[in-house]
Amino acid sequence: MTDSDWVQFGQEAEALGTPLQPEQIAQFRQYEALLLDWNERMNLTAVRQPADIRLRHFLDSLSCVQVMGELNGRSLIDVGTGAGFPGLPLKILFPQLRLTLVESVTKKGQFLQAVVDELGLDHVTILAERAEALGQQPQHRQQYDWAVARAVAELRVLVEYLLPLCRVGGQMLAQKGEGVHAEVESARSAIALLGGAEPKLASVTLPGREQLHFFVTILKVGETPAAYPRRVGVPGKRPL
Repeated sequence: MTDSDWVQFGQEAEALGTPLQPEQIAQFRQYEALLLDWNERMNLTAVRQPADIRLRHFLDSLSCVQVMGELNGRSLIDVGTGAGFPGLPLKILFPQLRLTLVESVTKKGQFLQAVVDELGLDHVTILAERAEALGQQPQHRQQYDWAVARAVAELRVLVEYLLPLCRVGGQMLAQKGEGVHAEVESARSAIALLGGAEPKLASVTLPGREQLHFFVTILKVGETPAAYPRRVGVPGKRPL
């Protein structure tokens, strides 16, 4: 991407309500270069054009701020982060965010560590674990202000991954597409069982795209019963 492309990126980020400082735009440039380089050696993302990376990964991740608000000083766990989305763009935007990235594929974890090192990010933990296992570990269970996921699983499964990781008073966020309303309806009993309040929906349109992207946020209002999350693999096979 040229300098003018990055100027446009900064303008689009500001239009989303997430203005970036020049040093933050420089970090996104580094992130993109690393992603393009590593993607030639391993399948990090099917999005391979720089303009699409900027839109579908960087701006899409930053758009979460419209429902999350200020994250400096907060703790966030990003489950199934893949190449770091939405967690790493949010960390670039909010340097004092305490970020945990969960990615079970070890090679992707190596890429994430390379980005963290290259960009000089601190207070970032990378875990090659499954969410079901983390949700039963005392150092992670009910410890986070935010638990987030993007394009990982249907909502009935996601709530069992994410709500056990949220502290009471914390929230989970799922980024979803057009089928979100049906997913919310089918997940209501699971949400209530796991300590969640009434789910809230919001939408955003990214620059130059017609289709809406949806955010589902759920406030954690009660303790998650000790039996949840169930053992690794069970939530996906037998959703609540």
